[in-house]
Formats: sequence, structure tokens, C-alpha cells
Amino acid sequence: MSAMTKFATIRETAERRAGGPAALKKLLPKAKSVRALKAVPDDRYLSMMSLRVFSAGLKHSMVAGKWPDFEEIFYAFEPRRVAAIADEDLEALLKEKRIIRHWGKIKATRHNAAALAEISAAHGGFGAWLAAWPGDDIVGLWDALQKRFSHLGGASGPYFLRMAGKDSFVLTADTVKALNHWGAFSGQPKGKKAHGQVQRAFNEWAGESALGLAQMSRILALSVD
Repeated sequence: MSAMTKFATIRETAERRAGGPAALKKLLPKAKSVRALKAVPDDRYLSMMSLRVFSAGLKHSMVAGKWPDFEEIFYAFEPRRVAAIADEDLEALLKEKRIIRHWGKIKATRHNAAALAEISAAHGGFGAWLAAWPGDDIVGLWDALQKRFSHLGGASGPYFLRMAGKDSFVLTADTVKALNHWGAFSGQPKGKKAHGQVQRAFNEWAGESALGLAQMSRILALSVD
């Protein structure tokens, strides 16, 4: 594999493609501060997590249109109330036409509520747990989400973090193409070892550029055709 390109070169390429530095800046996502992450109530994190789970593989606008009904049916996503839903009540939701009747995802909602409540109790809030996780090991957080929660494997964990405002890169097709193009990785980064290699590349670029993971991820995606 060729030597990894300096991020300044990658950024200059993305700026040209975007129409200049100011145009590129407008396209970059903004992660939440530690304080802002801690301020989000647990029920909103469970709602975002569930929205991501139910949106996977479906048209996102369709799922979003149903979300007010999800909020009502799942007790505004208050974790302990959702975790306490009885088996028969959970099964009854398969007849509820206002939501998406996917049994695996319905079960995942209760499981994830219990897992989120457990983390919250141990860390003084789920947002505090997210906020404390170091950016130089964001792939470790992906792994933790996959292990502790249901239906948050693959790209779902990183996309949930992006929704929640936790600074994270996302391995979209364009980002992976850029990682290959600029010498940071060869092939598809699948598995823990590959994710670790990509993390090290982002860490090196972060030290050079002082940019966040989400911003670097977006710049990479914009730097290639």
C-alpha cells in the first residue's frame, strides 16, 4: 500500500471539488460538545436509537412519518417503561398498524431500553457514557454498541452516533473509496482489525488537521469522484 497522504492535500482537493473553502465548510457536520451530549435525556437517545433500527433497509422518510405513533406506543421511549413491557403486550404490537410490524426490531426496542437504562445507571446518564468515550477509539464504541445493543451492528452503530451528535466517522462507499485512494487503507475495512487500522489513520490525520472525525469523514467523501 502506498504512503498515506497528508490531510492538507485531501482537504485542498475537497475544497476544489466543493467550490472553495467556504463552500466546503458549509457541508461539514458539527458534533455536539461533551456538555450537550450529557444534556440529552435518555428517552431521546432511545428514540434516536430505535429510529435508526427501524429505518435500516427502509425509506427513512416513511419511518419518520410514523414516528409520532411510535413515540405514543412506546411510552415516549422512557427506557425503564419500555424495558418493562410484558411479553404479551410486546407480541400484541404485531397487530398494531400504526408502526412497522417487524418482530425482531420490536423485540430489539425492549432489549435496547434495558441496556440503555443499565448504562445510564452506571454512568450518570447514557449521554455521559457517550461523551466520555474517547474519539481516538471510536471504533471501540462501535464494538460496544454492537455487543450491548440489538440491531446496532454494521453501519447502524456509526449512523446512530452521527444522529446523536457524537463525533464519529462513517464508512460510506465514498469514504472507503477515499481511504483507498489516499493510501490509508486497501480494500473494504471489515472487522475489528481493519477498523483499528482505519482508526489509526483518522487519529494521525486528526493530529495534523485538528478536525473532528465527522468532519474528516465528510471531507474524505468529497475528495473523490
